Amino acid sequence: MKLKIISVGKIREPYIKEGITEYLNRLRSYTSLEFIEGLEEKTPPNPTETQINSVLAREGNRVLSLIRENDYLVALDYRGKAPDSVAMAGMVTDWMNQGISTVVFVIGASHGLAPEVMQRANYKLSLSNLTFLHQMTALILLEQLYRSFKIIRGEPYHK
Repeated sequence: MKLKIISVGKIREPYIKEGITEYLNRLRSYTSLEFIEGLEEKTPPNPTETQINSVLAREGNRVLSLIRENDYLVALDYRGKAPDSVAMAGMVTDWMNQGISTVVFVIGASHGLAPEVMQRANYKLSLSNLTFLHQMTALILLEQLYRSFKIIRGEPYHK
């Protein structure tokens, strides 16, 4: 199973980039993966609702162009289901057992995800009831995916 993580926003903070690189490297021993970032549209200061909707539509088109018809899409959304780490490992196991070849995780930028992306999503995942910067969300997601593979293989890491 291949994992594709799409962060609409660009990862700018060096310490977060370093953490993302670390977990991408750790995950490569368990699965094939791809990390895509920087699809975000510039938004004017104090945008109107119409401007926000236009930005979301353009970002959504970019995201959807990177997703194939048979990809399993997981949208990161605070209104989604919030499994614990063991349950998330179970989800990853289920995806592998179902023969899903690619699972795509998409993280929105400051205005979230386009309605078209949310409609396309097979699953809506929440990492917390708290709101995180998209950069931190990417790092937390990668760490939890790494933790999932460690749990699946019964390797020490998760306590």
